[in-house]
Amino acid sequence: MTGQAIDTAETIRLLDRKRFEALIAQDADALAELCHPELVLTHTNGATETYESYIRKLRDRVWDFHRIDHPVHRISLAGDTAVVLGEMEADFTAGGEPKHLSNVTLAVWVREDGKWRLLAFHPTPKQ
Repeated sequence: MTGQAIDTAETIRLLDRKRFEALIAQDADALAELCHPELVLTHTNGATETYESYIRKLRDRVWDFHRIDHPVHRISLAGDTAVVLGEMEADFTAGGEPKHLSNVTLAVWVREDGKWRLLAFHPTPKQ
């Protein structure tokens, strides 16, 4: 990677970390800033969220994340698109029930007007 690509990859890594920090803090405003208005988020059960539904559910405290570990394995850059491959281990409460996630993840970030935003996120349960 060139110096600029390394800087971009580090920016994406930081933004990805901030996204999970916003989930844990239940900071819907911070999460909204990080997400693209055309966001498509798929849950491990196959349900999908739009930008609006995802932010609304965080505001309504549908999920209470206690811990999220998100090691990043690879960031691929193509123009103004970044694809992040990693994992997500999380403990949270939903509907009063404690839950645990153990996933591999794919996140797509796009840059528009100089700003990176999350366009898509897809976790898949580990085998």
